[in-house]
Amino acid sequence: MIPVMNDTKWSELRMGMHGLGELSPRFRVRSLRSGGISAWDREWFYHFFGRREEDEWVEVEVTTTAQHDAVLRLLQSVHVPGITTENGFRIFGYVARGAQVDYL
Repeated sequence: MIPVMNDTKWSELRMGMHGLGELSPRFRVRSLRSGGISAWDREWFYHFFGRREEDEWVEVEVTTTAQHDAVLRLLQSVHVPGITTENGFRIFGYVARGAQVDYL
């Protein structure tokens, strides 16, 4: 696995999501080390801090059109590697060597 995010991108993602206020979505992460997936969380400022070296991906759940649009605008402005999912977005921290990565 190789990293596709840097400290600046992680920080911009964290602060941007926190800054969405009422439109801030829930997230969960997959650990690169254990392969485990965390419980859903909504607290971006403290709980998301310092996770850069351990997250294979971050899944973001959106529940309304307004939330979807706000989150997508943020992800596009930060220009993160990821995909659209059925319930929101998945942002990649690491991918397999040689894997094609699209950016939101």
